[in-house]
Amino acid sequence: MPVTLPTGQHPPVDSAGPLWQPTEQHKQDAALYGFMALLAERGHGEFEDYAALHRFSVEHSADFWEAVWDYAEVIAQCKGEPVVEHGASFPCQLEPAVRWYPNARLNFAENLLRYRDDRIALVSHLENGQRRSISYAQLYSDVARLAAGLRNAGVGPGDRVAGFMPNIIESVQAMLATASLGAIWSSCSPDFGINGVLDRFGQIRPKVLFSADGYYYNGKACDSLGRLAAITDAIESLEAVVVVPLLAERPQLSGVSAARLWNDFLAEESCEMTFAHMPFDHPLYIMYSSGTTGMPKCIVHGAGGTLLQHLKEHRLHVNLGRDDVFFYFTTCGWMMWNWLVSGLASGATLLLYDGSPFADDGLALIKTIEAERISVFGVSAKYIAALEKAHIVARDTADLSSLKTILSTGSPLSHESFHYVYKTFKADLCLSSISGGTDILSCFVGGCPVLPVRAGEIQAAGLGMAVEIWNEAGEPVLEEKGELVCTHPFPSMPVAFWNDVDGELYRAAYFSQWPNVWAHGDYGEKTASGGYVIHGRSDAVLNPGGVRIGTAEIYRQVEQLPEILESIVIGQDWAGDVRVVLFVVLTDGFLLDDELRQKICRTIRDNATPRHVPAKILQVTDIPRTLSGKIVELAVRNVVHDRPVKNTDALANPEALEQFRNLEALRE
Repeated sequence: MPVTLPTGQHPPVDSAGPLWQPTEQHKQDAALYGFMALLAERGHGEFEDYAALHRFSVEHSADFWEAVWDYAEVIAQCKGEPVVEHGASFPCQLEPAVRWYPNARLNFAENLLRYRDDRIALVSHLENGQRRSISYAQLYSDVARLAAGLRNAGVGPGDRVAGFMPNIIESVQAMLATASLGAIWSSCSPDFGINGVLDRFGQIRPKVLFSADGYYYNGKACDSLGRLAAITDAIESLEAVVVVPLLAERPQLSGVSAARLWNDFLAEESCEMTFAHMPFDHPLYIMYSSGTTGMPKCIVHGAGGTLLQHLKEHRLHVNLGRDDVFFYFTTCGWMMWNWLVSGLASGATLLLYDGSPFADDGLALIKTIEAERISVFGVSAKYIAALEKAHIVARDTADLSSLKTILSTGSPLSHESFHYVYKTFKADLCLSSISGGTDILSCFVGGCPVLPVRAGEIQAAGLGMAVEIWNEAGEPVLEEKGELVCTHPFPSMPVAFWNDVDGELYRAAYFSQWPNVWAHGDYGEKTASGGYVIHGRSDAVLNPGGVRIGTAEIYRQVEQLPEILESIVIGQDWAGDVRVVLFVVLTDGFLLDDELRQKICRTIRDNATPRHVPAKILQVTDIPRTLSGKIVELAVRNVVHDRPVKNTDALANPEALEQFRNLEALRE
C-alpha cells in the first residue's frame, strides 16, 4: 500500500510523477536561494528556475565561480585577478592552458579549520562499538601539534605524506596537518595488499607514512603491522613512519623501520598553527585510478579547485551547514573520503565509520542514524540494493526523524532502489544519486534540494559543469544514450598526472575522443526533465549486433528478481560479433535451472528489449570487486577472453576471477 501523505507534498511512490517534491519550506531553507540573491545583488538578474541558473553558471563561469568563492567565504591570503586565465587548451597540464585564480594564494587546511569552537567536528565509530568524538577546538589544537611534528621531520611544500589508514579521526588529522604545510596527502585503506600499496605509494615516494596497527572488519581484528613492515622496507624515500594504536595500547614496532607511535610523534606542547599559503593549483591530493588494467594512474588534484568545488557541492547541492551531521560510508582509499572530509569547511559534524556496513545483521549504519542524529546519509547504490534484498525496513529499525538527505553513488541507483528508499526509510527526504569520479574529485551530475526526485534519475548537472550527452558524431542529444562529456573547463580538473611530464597520459585519459572536450567514460542519457541517467561505464558497454547497451540496463532487471543476489554482465567476442553473457550469484536456496533462466530472459525481454537478453546465463559464487566495492566487468571480460588482468592487487577478492576462466559453457 502506498504511504498516505499530506496533500500537495510528497506523492506516493507508486505514482507516475516525482517521488518527492520540495515544499516551500524546503526552498526557503535552501542555501541555493541565498546564493541566487547574491548573484542578483551583483546585477546578474533573477533566475526563474535551476536550469536558468545552470546556464548562467556555464556561460558566465568567471562570475559564477567568483560568487561561489565569496558566498562560501573562502579564506585566502589573496584572491587576485582574474578569476580565470584562458589559454588555448582545455586541460590544465598542457600549455597554454586554462588557469583558475592564477594569482591567488591560500591554504586548504586553513579553510577546513576555520571553526575553532566547542561544537563536535568528528565522531568516530568502529565496527566493534568503539566511539570517540572531538570538538573543532580540539581538532585545531591536535592538528597544530601534528603539523609541528611533521615540520620537525623535514616535511615541507611539495613533499608527499601517505596514509595506510582506517577511517578514523587520526586519518583526518594527518591529512589536515599535511595540507597545512603545503605538502601532498595520499591515502589508501588498510585492506590493500602489499603490492597494491607499493603500486601506489611506490610511484610518489612519500617522506612520511601514517598507519594504524590494524583495523576491525566483519567481526575480526586485522593486523596491519606485518604488511607495514614489508611496505616500509620497500619504499626507500620514507624518513618516518607513524603508527596509531588501534588494536593494542603499545603495539610492538620492532619490525617496522623508523616507526614511532602517534603520541610520540606529536609536538610536546600546544602550538599555534602556521599555514603555508600556496598557489590555487598547488598539489593537495594524489588519487589513484582503479589499477585493474595496469599500474594505477597517479592523479594530482589542486588545493584551490578541490576546495571551491567541494564548497559548491556541499553548500548548494547538499545544503550542508553547521547544524548537520554528515556521514558517508567510505574508506580512505575512495574519493568519497576526501569529499566527506571537506564538510569541515561548512562546519558540519562529520561521522566516520570503519568496518563492515553490514555489521549487526546489516543494521549498523541505520542504527547510527538514530544514535548520532545523522541528517545527511551517504552510501553506495549497492548498499541500498543489499538492504532491499534483505527486506530491511529502516523506519522500523531506527528513529529517522533527523534524516533529510540520502546520497548514493558508486554505481547507478536503480528505479526499484529509489522506490525502496521512499517506502522503507521515510517519505520526506531528498534522495540524491550523484555521479562524478576520482578524476575530478567531485560530481558532474548530482543532487539539488530544490528539484523533484524522479525514480532512476540523477536530478541535475552540477552548477558550473558544462555537461552534455553526445552521440558518436559528437552531437549533443536529448533522451538518447551517449557519452557524458564536459565542454568547458572547471576548477577541479586534475592539475597533472604524477610523472607524466609531457601530459601524454593526461591527454589520453580525457581528451583522446574529441579535441578539447572532456569525455568522462560514462555512458548516459539526459531526460526531458533535465535529469540524467547513467547506464554504466563506456568501456563496459555491450555491443551485440552493433547496438550499444549499458550494463546498468540489464542489472536493473535482473537484480529485482528475488532469486538473484547480484550479477555481472560482459560482452564476449563470438562468431564475428559480441554476445551478452550474464553471471549471477543466487540467493540461498535457489538453483540456476532452465526455469530460472527462462524467467531471467523473460524479465529482461519484457522490460528492456530482445537485444538485452543474454545469450548465456551462468552461475558463480562471488563477483570480483575493487577495494572500493565496484564490480570489475573489464577484468572478468579479460579472463573470459584469456587475457591477463594486469593488477589483481587492486581487487578486494581477486580469487573470484578464477570462476570465469576456461569455462566450457562459453566455448559453444
